[in-house]
Amino acid sequence: MRNFIRALIFLIIPLQVHAQKNIDLFIWAGQSNAQGYTGDAKEYPEDGQELDQSILLNWTVAGHDSSNGEWVMMQAQKGRYPAGHFGPEVSFSRQLKKAGYHPAIFKYTRGGTGLARDWKGPGEQGIYDHMVKDLKKAVEELEKEGYLVKIHGFIWIQGETDAGNQQEAEMYQSNLNRMIYHLRNEVLKDNDLKIILGVDEQHYLVEERPVIVEAQQKIAQDDINIIYTTMYGLPKADKTHLTPTGLVEHGNRIYKAFKVMESERSIVHGNIN
Repeated sequence: MRNFIRALIFLIIPLQVHAQKNIDLFIWAGQSNAQGYTGDAKEYPEDGQELDQSILLNWTVAGHDSSNGEWVMMQAQKGRYPAGHFGPEVSFSRQLKKAGYHPAIFKYTRGGTGLARDWKGPGEQGIYDHMVKDLKKAVEELEKEGYLVKIHGFIWIQGETDAGNQQEAEMYQSNLNRMIYHLRNEVLKDNDLKIILGVDEQHYLVEERPVIVEAQQKIAQDDINIIYTTMYGLPKADKTHLTPTGLVEHGNRIYKAFKVMESERSIVHGNIN
């Protein structure tokens, strides 16, 4: 009997280790409010901070600082404040952890960047191409460590800069569609990849050219696996950037949007009464 119990333990342990190696990866990208430009880390959210030890982060502020391609635990990132900065990814990933996911955030941002001007299209050597290259390396590093990586979604918080130019604003929908198609079909080979879109509707340039908001909303309306999230009502530090409190709430909103998509997909497949 004792030998049987020992054998059973040896069978259970590998299964537990394997379960702990699963990683739920989310790609987080965009401009300043995705980065957390005014998210002074001296106000880094303490509620739930114990969860950070079990959340992975690989971060880059394009053209500036990064985690050097390494995966670290969720934390504030080097930035314009002495203590660093943080974005909505903190509260978003903590909510995922509470819900039973094993989250990892691949964060690639740069404030003041436009889709047409800076991120550019696939193959045009813009920020997008650099992000894809670094993403592949980051996934490979996780796999080398024995993780089974499942990429759950792409969060894109951007559009204010494109709203500053009439031609770029008018091209925004086609440019964003092209990036989404390439990421899904050419990079990740997942046409059903969940995508969360957002832009600051209260930004003065977006108010001047709301076609940016309309473009994101139209893309979301046409695809069950894409959802648009609003930033209305979130507290702002200035005309452009969210306060630390606003960044935390934004992350919570994005998590809720993700769960809405999860529920809608379950309803389509008959999994929710």
